[in-house]
Amino acid sequence: MSEPRSVDGNALGGLLGEVFAVDLTMATTTCATCGDVAPLPSLSVYLDAPGAVARCSGCDGVQLRIVRNEQRWWLDLRGIRVLEIPHAAAPPGG
Repeated sequence: MSEPRSVDGNALGGLLGEVFAVDLTMATTTCATCGDVAPLPSLSVYLDAPGAVARCSGCDGVQLRIVRNEQRWWLDLRGIRVLEIPHAAAPPGG
């Protein structure tokens, strides 16, 4: 039996491009703190900071942080155990 072949992270470019080109308001999150499963729109979002912070509606744990400037984005999803995105959220042709 041969060893699994690995390639570098460039192989994720197309796949992640498909994932992040969808309507994430249709996504469901699983909270890493309490395990609550809920639609993304049910999160409590705070915008009065340099970026946005989204908290679980069940336990108030931070699920997501997102900040941007003119050159890049910073996305912290460590509070989301699973982000489930239905294929129906994909744009036409996706």
